[in-house]
Amino acid sequence: MLLSSSFTPISFPSPKFTLYQNRSPKRILKMAQSAYNPGCFVNCIVSVGRQQKIIVPNKHGEKLVGLLHETGSEEIVILCHGFRSTKETTTITNLAIALENEGISAFRFDFAGNGESEGTFQYGNYWREADDLHAVIQHFSGANRAASTILGHSKGGDVVLLYPSKYHGIRTVVNVSGRYDLQRGIEERLGKDFLETIKKEGYLDVKNKTGDVSYRVTEESLMDRLSTDMHEACLQIDKECQVLTVHGSADETIPVEDALEFSKIIPNHKLHVIEGADHCYTSHQAELVSVVLDFIKAALQQDKATSN
Repeated sequence: MLLSSSFTPISFPSPKFTLYQNRSPKRILKMAQSAYNPGCFVNCIVSVGRQQKIIVPNKHGEKLVGLLHETGSEEIVILCHGFRSTKETTTITNLAIALENEGISAFRFDFAGNGESEGTFQYGNYWREADDLHAVIQHFSGANRAASTILGHSKGGDVVLLYPSKYHGIRTVVNVSGRYDLQRGIEERLGKDFLETIKKEGYLDVKNKTGDVSYRVTEESLMDRLSTDMHEACLQIDKECQVLTVHGSADETIPVEDALEFSKIIPNHKLHVIEGADHCYTSHQAELVSVVLDFIKAALQQDKATSN
């Protein structure tokens, strides 16, 4: 279980369970387990604020669905999920709530074709998801809110790195376990003969453990991924844009070497490797949140000092 140390009083439905500021995480965990099903609290942060569902149309007219963790702050951090994932994953949710508990508004949303958002899931779609992110940032800009920081996990990490190579105005980027070489990791998902099958049939159906089709990979969508050059894109990131890459040393999905490659080419870059962490930071949510919060808060303070 992971809980922020900066809690204000929270009243839960049960009279047995009230959290107060400065209670230790171990003490809070014990209280939670005594009052509720402990399985509901594994690796989760408890929100102290309110969440608002917001719908943002993308450039294709599809409705993107997201949750705003509103604190009233001028700045908003936009959080992006990974491949065939949603805004509800543990990592994205924990980071959003941790930011909220620090007084920083956060918005987590589903890319088109994922979660609650409209559209059809497509393999690849890296640049299109960067355009979805642009639609979200424009939405808040139109409401006079500064989306100065973007964060993405896994594929979302690639999307937030692609974004500043195409668009301007973002000062802080957090890449959590993004992939540097998009030509790697395909065989693990699609099988050894994926290219031959797609060339022959025009598509490949990826099935789950029960034999049902999870999603279809077309030749066009595969080429979309293979043609996305993270190296070239990262070279286009402005040196004024601060980038943090966080990666687990035991990442079983994307090797930590990818993070080292990002550190070589992004001009204003900081790398933090979390020892022993896997791709989803299963046992390292607390350290991940701490590293990300420290970086974002320092960046926001720097922005304020510069503007003054």
